[in-house]
Amino acid sequence: MKSLNSEIRNDLLSYIEKAAAKGNSITFVGSASGGDKPQTVKWKQLHQDAHDYAAVLQARGIKPGDHVAVLGLTSRPLVTAIQATWLAGACIIVVPIPMRMNSIGEFINQTRAHLASSDAAALIVDPGMVSFYEPRENDPPIITLDELNQQNNKNSTIYHAIDRDPDRLAIMQFTSGSTSAPKGVMLPHRVICANINAMDQKVGLDIDNDVMVSWLPLYHDMGLIGILTTAMFKGCSLILSSPQDFLNNPANWMRWLSDYGGTITAGPNFSYILATRALKRMSSSGEKLDLSKIRLALNGAEPIEPDAVENFVAAAKIHGFRPGAEFCAFGMAEVTIGGTFPPVMRGMVCDIVDPEILEKEKIARYPAKNKKMRRLPLLGSPLPGLKMRICDPDSEQKLGLRQVGELQIKGDSVTTGYYKQPEASEKLLKDGWLRTGDLGYFVEGPGGGTDELVICGRLKDVIIIAGRNIYPQDIERASGSVEGVRPGNVIAFSVGTRHGKEFVVVVAEVVNDDYASIKRKIRYRVLSACGVSPKEIVLVKKGTLPKTSSGKLQRSLCREQYKNNELELA
Repeated sequence: MKSLNSEIRNDLLSYIEKAAAKGNSITFVGSASGGDKPQTVKWKQLHQDAHDYAAVLQARGIKPGDHVAVLGLTSRPLVTAIQATWLAGACIIVVPIPMRMNSIGEFINQTRAHLASSDAAALIVDPGMVSFYEPRENDPPIITLDELNQQNNKNSTIYHAIDRDPDRLAIMQFTSGSTSAPKGVMLPHRVICANINAMDQKVGLDIDNDVMVSWLPLYHDMGLIGILTTAMFKGCSLILSSPQDFLNNPANWMRWLSDYGGTITAGPNFSYILATRALKRMSSSGEKLDLSKIRLALNGAEPIEPDAVENFVAAAKIHGFRPGAEFCAFGMAEVTIGGTFPPVMRGMVCDIVDPEILEKEKIARYPAKNKKMRRLPLLGSPLPGLKMRICDPDSEQKLGLRQVGELQIKGDSVTTGYYKQPEASEKLLKDGWLRTGDLGYFVEGPGGGTDELVICGRLKDVIIIAGRNIYPQDIERASGSVEGVRPGNVIAFSVGTRHGKEFVVVVAEVVNDDYASIKRKIRYRVLSACGVSPKEIVLVKKGTLPKTSSGKLQRSLCREQYKNNELELA
């Protein structure tokens, strides 16, 4: 196993230069290839191309410390432009492209909001998307990806090396907006370097043999940092497609893993549900894949459903997948990407708790015989360089093992704050501790190993009914098990009355019109699983629940749509 020289400056470019010499490549597949055939490019060649792109950026006035936004679908030019932005000394902001674009107007307004809040000095745009965005007087200048390609330019320019500063911003990663308005998370070079090296230390990247496979959007931290930047930074082989290719046909993901001998991949929980269905269809039709080389299939970025993980393992095992390669982890934009990792090839391990005690006493205890139980995946231990603690959200008192409270994190891969939002940054970081807003607890690791994290909800999402802290995920999971409801497309929240009481509302996307039966079954399932009966069940059209650009459910926005009668009823 090869490893990179650890005696290296703490900036991305120093690592990228070293990695480019390793001889591995990035292969663009699907629509990302720009044609009918996959396009393989050596990291060394992409690095040379990025110098040419950076020269054009410098000629257009981009200087160290500037912020540059990029808007486009995953492609070789887009990836080259990301590296070129760092070579020019600028910070990259990858503008989200919603998975569901309900209107062009909404997309344009969202883009303008990101440009304004990030003080972008320029917007790099895929030529195919120029027509969607018409700049206004105060908008930053547009540079197309074609303009950056010097092969298309008659007047070539020369790249001028920059001074490198580990404290300079490298990425401004906007939060998902699942519980509040998106905010620009500031990530300097040193912070990103620390997190990638810590992830490598945990999983042991093998430069010679590991092949990373990803369809994840580059505007999301898992796709941009967890996969692309990590591969570019370490020099790993990477197979890269676009999220559109996956969503149009989830089987593509599994086929790329098989065709290219993929060893490492990642996705949110919903993507494994879609992959499971695709694998079952392939098995039924007699199509055979080879998934035997996968050693790490990371599940993160949204709540992990144990049943979904087990169903994927069972469906993938027929195609050679090794049980144990499933990898349940925790991360967030505010810690760059990686927070806790379990041991590689251990597989999913769940903590089994009594949900009533968890809700009422905020303690994770094994259920008594014949009592209800809830399974929660162990998410591993903190990455090197990170410290974590569980605190009472009100008193800030540190809690012990199995006591539920807010997860707080401190360390060298934690963000320096939200861009130009001092009040939000002050609330986020207190005495150096990052207040995550996640509710969880620590348990002793299996076999007496290192303590491991368990996440059971979000502080802002908790539904308080008659003194019980009910987690909306439990209501959503029970509702999603009803036939006719789209799993993963249910939102639960509470609404207050004028008298101060709270009641539960369930909003679910449906795929058939047996509405009365669906509502009756949802009410029964929720009451049986959670001990609470929804006061109102709203059935909406397929594809209309509000989600973030990365596919996370937006409970707060859904609540507002409910209050304003803006939901698209089925």
